[in-house]
Parts: sequence; C-alpha cells; structure tokens
Amino acid sequence: MFDLLINTHKFPLILLGIFSFAILLQLFFYWILFWRLGHKTNPASCERSGGISVVICARNEYRHLAENLPLILEQDYPDFEVLVVDHSSDDDTHYLLTSLQEKYLHLKNIVIREDLNFFTGKKFPLSIGIKSAKYDMVVLTDADCKPASKDWLARIRAGYTKKTEIVLGYGAYNRSKGLLNKLIRFDTAHIAMQYLSYASAGIPYMGVGRNLSYLKQLFYKNNGFISHYQVRSGDDDLFINRVASRSNTAVVIHPDSFTYSDPKQTADQWITQKRRHLSTSNLYRFRHKLLLGLYSLSLLLSYLGFILLLAFNWSVYPVLGIFLLRLVSQYVVYARCMKKLKENDLVLLVPFYEIILLLFNAAILVSNVFHKPARWK
Repeated sequence: MFDLLINTHKFPLILLGIFSFAILLQLFFYWILFWRLGHKTNPASCERSGGISVVICARNEYRHLAENLPLILEQDYPDFEVLVVDHSSDDDTHYLLTSLQEKYLHLKNIVIREDLNFFTGKKFPLSIGIKSAKYDMVVLTDADCKPASKDWLARIRAGYTKKTEIVLGYGAYNRSKGLLNKLIRFDTAHIAMQYLSYASAGIPYMGVGRNLSYLKQLFYKNNGFISHYQVRSGDDDLFINRVASRSNTAVVIHPDSFTYSDPKQTADQWITQKRRHLSTSNLYRFRHKLLLGLYSLSLLLSYLGFILLLAFNWSVYPVLGIFLLRLVSQYVVYARCMKKLKENDLVLLVPFYEIILLLFNAAILVSNVFHKPARWK
C-alpha cells in the first residue's frame, strides 16, 4: 500500500508542499520571533531606587546556601531584604542562616515545619515567602543559583517601568565538560530564546523561577497559585502564563542580570527534572500551546520531509536549496541569540542538539501520560 502511494505522481508534490510550508514556518519563528531576542537592548544603566524583596525557598540546601547566599546578600543595592524560606530542612540550614543573620541584618529566615495538604511542591513555601515580603517588588531565585554580578538586582530593577509588573530574566547553567552539560545548556538556552522572544513580541507565556521578578500586589490580585495548586510544578511558568500580558511584562538580558547554577550531573536526574517541567505545558493558554506546537511540528516536518525527499530522489536541488536557506537562517539567528545569552560555544552543533532534544522531549511527553513526575524535593 505504501509502495503504491509513494510511486504516484501526486505524493512527491504533496510531500514537497508540506516540507516547504514547514520550512516557511521555521523561517517565521527565526526571523519574526527569535530575532527579537538577538536585537534586544537593555536599559542604559542600572536602577537603584525602590525596595526589593528577594525570596528563596530551600529544603536541605546547606551547601548551596553557604556558597551562594552571601553573593546575594552583598548586592550593590541600597534597599533590599532576602527572605529564605526553610522548608522542613533536616540538615544544618537553620544554623547557617542564624549565623549569617548576625552579619547581614537584611536576611530573614522563615521556617516551615509542615505542608498544607492541598498544596504540592514548592508553591506553599514560596507563597509564604512572597506574603512575608516587606516590599512590593519581589525577585525570585533558587538556593543553588548565584548572581552573575553585584548589579544583579539593579539590572532587574532597571527592567521596571510604570506599567511593568513582571520582569523575566535568564537563569543559565554553568559550563563543564561532556555532552550532557551541552545538551542541558542548549535546552535551557533554547527555552529562553522562546519565552524571552515571545515576551519581546508581546506574547509572554512563562518565566523561570531561577531568575524572575514580579510585584507582590500582582500575586495577591490573582490569588497566587490557587488556580493550579493541585499541579506539582508551575510556580513560575503557570503563574506567569496566567497573569502576563503585552503591557505588563518586560525582558532583561544584560549579562549582569543572569543567574548561574550547576546543571544535573546524570541523565536520570535531568530526565526527572524535564518530566516535572514539561508536565505543566498542557495547561498553558491555547494560543501559547498553538505557537509552541507549531514550532515543534514544523521542526519535525522539516527534518522528516528533507530525509524522505532525498531518500526517494525527488527534486533534490530545490530541496537542498530550501533546507540550506533554513540552515543558514538558523545559524545566523542562533549565533546572535546565543551571544546575547553568553552561550556561544553551543552554536556550531545547533542542528545536532536540536534533533536530539526534539526526540527526547517527545519521549518525555509520552512518558508523562503514563507516569506522574516526581514532586519538588
């Protein structure tokens, strides 16, 4: 049946049409959306007016807090506090925070010994931290994250205008040797290319809790995480997906505004993390799911169509020309965006990483249908 189909005169034309349309969609994403990140500019200088509350949730994070918390507490910003929500830790976190409070008077320690039954994951301690914040401007990060500079808070603050209620930042991973590290960093950079570019185009749909800021009043006005309290993840992306708009969301990508943390060290750990993150994507708004789905589908069809058309020796030169146009566009746009995100070493093998992650994410989504991902900590 299949042999009969591929030998008809119409099938190669149909396949060529699908392939060409997929490439056209890819070019739309590259030049209309992702290019916005590549040409994104930052405020000319730092801003150091207005109070800021930094909120960090931690469970058994003694080592990370000892390493990273002083870098946050010593930010070059005149008026800020740091709230660490100690979520039922049974290591030496409490003693570390008590000791640091003697030196840093703007450090507050909030201890939680029990969870609320109807909240899952990180949402309960994060809600407590936000509600305990003294200032309206809240900056979120994780215990294992360190700011790129002492101007981290000042750079995030510079993203706010009179209408801004949300500022999206980039949470990068540290470089190390090995293919797994490159895959994780490429995946992180590619996701950032999407959500930062879409936000720059007036279509914000998510943020990452490693480097995210919004107003406390926005959190209260939208009843916090109540609308998705039963979901294990989503304290960052689902909340932003629900409350972000063209007018209230800004993007900051100055290198000093980044945060850095160590990626997962084993494939199993990364798979567990990815399963948890991808479990929330089906709850996004329809237009966001449509855009993300069209990108993934066009990516799959462009590679699949290219392989099939060459395998059956149909219109070889036009197919090569069309695919080359996509490849050149991809390298130009990715090189520009990766330079902005300080991930230049990933550009050369972009197609290789892209294909692996396309198959990997598809497998994760199928796996999540049958097995629920693990909860936070």
